[in-house]
Amino acid sequence: MLAKTYTGSIQGVEGLLVRVEVDLTKGISSFRTVGLPDASVREAEVRVRSALTNSGFSFPQGRVTVNLAPADVRKHGSAYDLAVALAVVAAMREGPVERLPSTLFLGELALDGAVRPVRGVLPIVAEASRRGLARVVVPEANGAEAGLVRNISAFAVRSLREAVDLLDHDGSAPLSTPRRKEVHEGDALDLSEVKGQRQAKRALEISAAGGHNLLMVGPPGAGKSLLAMRLPSLLPELDFEQALEVTRIHSVASLLDESGLVSRPPFRAPHHTLSAAAMVGGGARSLPGEVSLAHHGVLFLDELPEFQRPALEALRQPLEDGRVRIRRVSSIVSLPARFTLVAAMNSCPCGFLGSESRPCRCTPGMIQRYQGRLSGPLLDRIDLKVDVRALRPEEVLAGSSGESSSEVRRRVARARAIQSARFRRRKEKLNASMTEASVARFCEIDPESRALLETAIGRLGLSARGCHRVLKVARTIADLSGSERIEPAHVQEAIHFRSESGRETG
Repeated sequence: MLAKTYTGSIQGVEGLLVRVEVDLTKGISSFRTVGLPDASVREAEVRVRSALTNSGFSFPQGRVTVNLAPADVRKHGSAYDLAVALAVVAAMREGPVERLPSTLFLGELALDGAVRPVRGVLPIVAEASRRGLARVVVPEANGAEAGLVRNISAFAVRSLREAVDLLDHDGSAPLSTPRRKEVHEGDALDLSEVKGQRQAKRALEISAAGGHNLLMVGPPGAGKSLLAMRLPSLLPELDFEQALEVTRIHSVASLLDESGLVSRPPFRAPHHTLSAAAMVGGGARSLPGEVSLAHHGVLFLDELPEFQRPALEALRQPLEDGRVRIRRVSSIVSLPARFTLVAAMNSCPCGFLGSESRPCRCTPGMIQRYQGRLSGPLLDRIDLKVDVRALRPEEVLAGSSGESSSEVRRRVARARAIQSARFRRRKEKLNASMTEASVARFCEIDPESRALLETAIGRLGLSARGCHRVLKVARTIADLSGSERIEPAHVQEAIHFRSESGRETG
């Protein structure tokens, strides 16, 4: 007696359909799973046996052979339990079989027959829809993300018995697409709460508008982290396609809440002790790292020089390409990683180099070693550099001042709308991701601006990449001002933020 159905697995952040075949034959009682299962998949026998018995079904006494195809792909996790159990029920002719071959099942089984949530449901359901399956059955806790996929009927169940009844009667209504979670302005940290720091706030606005990488340098307590945490409040909501991309990644990482869709740009702030694999992803299952979890959002690295050198150097490729490629013996996994890097650091180990209030206790050698932890190629990929000075006593005691996040966000949204129209037929979405060909087309400058840039190349020693990044920032500044052309003032401001110091003068 043979029964077939579908379940799924994940490779990177993509879904993979797995065909489940259960064959029952006479002989000494045994349960064997083939198709490169790991230990957790082989342990499904115990969970399936107890779940079936406690749900009122019998368990076959002969030989049970479970094949998970394709057989050349390693199978991980417990998401196959529900599909295997239902195939066993169908093979014993104790449950419906007509709809089984066109349905995909995901879920881990508890010993009492309850269905527990699993990770990676969204990409797997999306792949099932693409492959033309009629329906998918998922745990109740994963219903919100399964309902995001179009052109497939998604159902949520709480137990093995419910799944059998669903196949038997097929009278349940499929899940509807979850509504976007409303974000109230009062829920976010507001830029107006940060005192002073006019130049740093301007750098945040430019970074938010064009997706440019930003480095803030200043003494402890000057407000670097405070500023970075306000950046998400300047960003507009993700469009539906971007939200699906981000939700897919967070689904694989088991970071979704009950709302399902991630509609706000993510903000990731990992601790400086994380490894290179945790930064860019990897491991036995090629799970997404921090750079992918920050896709279409912000990656904030506080105390930048304290991060391990391999973790920082691993940022080079994703900062340039917007993707991470992880090579394994049998495959190459590509993970999306188009994020805005915001970093903060002190100017020296004690943090008070150049401070007017406290003397620096560091020797020149200590300062050189500290600043030398950041390589030139990494710093060359940072578009905006700004000094965040300590507040004066009168500024500390003064009330909050300056524009609110909503005011700045409106300008950012207008600038991004200009970029969206500019790149509507191109892969780029923001100025920071422009290719060399796009820079040549959209960043034309007049002779006065060219002279400014030539002077900056000689004075700052800009590389070709650095020169292109100055032009990208200038294009964003022009977009913020509503100018079709890049003016000399825009180039001058971009050069100012590219230099070693973005110190305030007023």
